[in-house]
Amino acid sequence: MSEPQPSRSGERPDVFAVPIIDVSRWDDGEAGERDAIARAVDDACRSVGFMQITGHAIPEDVIDRFASAMDEFFGLPDDHKLATRSPRASINRGYSAPKTERLSYSLGVDSPADMFEAFNVGASIDDFPDLALDPDVYARNIWPTDAPHFRAAVDEWFMHAGRLARRMTSVFAHALGIADDFFASRTDHSIDVLRMVNYALPPGTELEPEQLGMGAHTDYGICTVLWADAVPGLEILGPDGTWRSVLPAPGALLINLGDLLSRWTNDRYLSTMHRVVPPTDVDGRSMRRRSAAFFHDGNADATISTIDSCRDAGGGTGYADVTVAEHLAQKLAGSRGLELNEHAGREAARIEAPPSTSDT
Repeated sequence: MSEPQPSRSGERPDVFAVPIIDVSRWDDGEAGERDAIARAVDDACRSVGFMQITGHAIPEDVIDRFASAMDEFFGLPDDHKLATRSPRASINRGYSAPKTERLSYSLGVDSPADMFEAFNVGASIDDFPDLALDPDVYARNIWPTDAPHFRAAVDEWFMHAGRLARRMTSVFAHALGIADDFFASRTDHSIDVLRMVNYALPPGTELEPEQLGMGAHTDYGICTVLWADAVPGLEILGPDGTWRSVLPAPGALLINLGDLLSRWTNDRYLSTMHRVVPPTDVDGRSMRRRSAAFFHDGNADATISTIDSCRDAGGGTGYADVTVAEHLAQKLAGSRGLELNEHAGREAARIEAPPSTSDT
């Protein structure tokens, strides 16, 4: 049996080396194989907070159909896309036009408006007919009527990405020394959202000072499954306080950690600070970049309380208990509602003073 050593992506000196981990033997591997995968993931969670996952078992044709579906929607005329906007910012569904969101506001940090456009779908009340759920948090999806192949391909990707996210939470639990199914009862009606993003600046666009494709932020939930074009733009904040580019490895999906996993682990696992700069080629010309982030956020009514083994010697933690719904509402009121979030001081402080890697 071979140890799944996390290889490193990116041969260019300006590209950050993100561990590449094969999880193909997680579900049916021997105990030693599962332990080795968990150790590799634990190392990535402690040191980088980003990892590239291979062996995810998602067929290439599923990815191809999904990418084509994104092209179908984002290629629609602007008025057709705008017809799928959410009725209000608190409902995280439908289309977001360029310059309507500011992701840094989720950290309480001011910045110019972000340049991306996006389309969101998510788990809805119809998926859980036996539960009394908030119809805004578990809102019904808004589907375009003039993109005939879009919904089927998006639903297919949503299913596969969700399956991978749940597999990763099992790996996280194993790595943390708690029951492999620890997260299962806290995610059985998870607020999962798939955000499809298009970065394509019209010719002649002039950016404001410090304006980005997507402002610096941490993701809000447990973990994110990210598919992206092999186009520069995504940057993560390293422990040394510098922004470094990340490019997806062929066949891999990026996984990054969210705020709720930081809270559960008392920053043993840090949510990853990242941003997207306007993508350009080597000559500085604007390029199109597509990405799709599947956010696995947990049950709205789940209380996030630091795991006992991650507390300090006196049983303390840097985080107060919070429900998933409360935390997400604070974050979305920032990024979508454009109200500076007053509850994200620990995350925001990393931009100016990135923390050292924790060995808790």
